[in-house]
Amino acid sequence: MSRQKLQELKMNIRRRIVGKDDVIDHLITALLAGGHVLLEDVPGVGKTTLAKALADSLDLSFARIQFTPDTLPSDVTGMNLYHPNTGAFERMPGAIVHQIVLADEINRTSPKTQASLLEAMEEHSVTIDGTTIPLKEPFMVIATENPMDAVGTYPLPEAQLDRFMMKLSVGYPSEQDTLEMAGRFLDGTLSEPLCPVLTADEILEMKSDVRRTAVHDELRRYIAELIRQTRVQPETRYGASPRAVLVLIRAAQARAYLEGRDFVIPEDIIAMAKVVLPHRLVLTAEARMARISGVQVTDRAVAAVKVPGLT
Repeated sequence: MSRQKLQELKMNIRRRIVGKDDVIDHLITALLAGGHVLLEDVPGVGKTTLAKALADSLDLSFARIQFTPDTLPSDVTGMNLYHPNTGAFERMPGAIVHQIVLADEINRTSPKTQASLLEAMEEHSVTIDGTTIPLKEPFMVIATENPMDAVGTYPLPEAQLDRFMMKLSVGYPSEQDTLEMAGRFLDGTLSEPLCPVLTADEILEMKSDVRRTAVHDELRRYIAELIRQTRVQPETRYGASPRAVLVLIRAAQARAYLEGRDFVIPEDIIAMAKVVLPHRLVLTAEARMARISGVQVTDRAVAAVKVPGLT
């Protein structure tokens, strides 16, 4: 039943997004793993559409925050509003109290406002005037951002980037996908409403199954060595954090579950490393000047570690 439901979820999203099956799979993997996703690409390639397609396919509360330079932290977290007539405070929750939160163009707002997401993303709670409020599960932040060299953008700090399980790029569609998208736009099927196919209880049950997916001891050592390799590459100033170990394990478990297995194989780890690790690496100035990317450094780290042969 779970696999059937996941296939329905994929098909639902594909009604809005033509092609990009790998990106859709990664997004669903992050949902099952309990992680957050950062979508970075040029404007107009479908980042927001992809995020909304997932939200519309889930029977969860949804909020969209359109970040601008004047967005305040209280717009995200909420505030206590004072009523002078009664002398009482009324709690006004922000958009973050929903289950699926679309942080649109997150790098167009100030670092102070960006930081208002940190507690929610890490601890699944929000603090308003000293009162901590737990967020309803499942909870997921999907953020979109334009490339760092775009006008009016603020770079996300390392602490913020490390909270995202994956950083994905949608990319331009192929010529065939472009023609199909144009045809579906003209006949109106591209913008048809989507009906939810998964409830909160079903998602939580799947997430529980993911956590029980077996990870062999050899694969744990493989992940640990892979993370260590990111720290010793000559192009890295700072390698992947200890959080990256835990995130990579969970992402590999979720991918295995999505593939219909109850155990992780090395291919799960390698596939997830390519979207889990690159944005966590802080490269040296020389590497950045040479236009070396985190993806390239991750590939070198993967190549440097022997893949375990499990029996």
